[in-house]
Amino acid sequence: MLIQIRRAKPNEAESLTAIAHAAKRHWGYPESWIERWTSDLAITAEFIASNEVFVAVNNDEIVGCCALVLSDSVPELEHMWINPSDMGNGIGRALFNHLKERACQLRIRSLELSADPNAEGFYERMGAKRIGEVRADMDGQPRVLPRMRIELGVPPSGGHSPNTAA
Repeated sequence: MLIQIRRAKPNEAESLTAIAHAAKRHWGYPESWIERWTSDLAITAEFIASNEVFVAVNNDEIVGCCALVLSDSVPELEHMWINPSDMGNGIGRALFNHLKERACQLRIRSLELSADPNAEGFYERMGAKRIGEVRADMDGQPRVLPRMRIELGVPPSGGHSPNTAA
């Protein structure tokens, strides 16, 4: 499998959202939850235009995506989704490493993310550490999302806060 990573295009929003839905369904969540997560799983053209969204492509087909979201608070990894039929083929690792490299270029010292509980092991293997939890109860069932951080090893630069671009 030859994986190429490039910036997403706004006209790919529908394809990326479809991958997000398929990936979430892969974990066996009830369809009622998937429906309630519709807006959370949506990757819009506006989101792609406003953030650094990357896609993994194999044989001209998008097989995964992730986003680097920079805000006034902490830089975040969001929308890491892999097409279920392509899971386990190194696509997540390639996207994650690409995102880390880009964050380092921007002099970002750490990234945070709220992980699906099923993805916590993947992020741990990528070097992220659990720093807390986010309550995300669904239909009266307790649900907790691991809050995680990955330190990128970028030295602090003079005059900048630890998590902003230089």
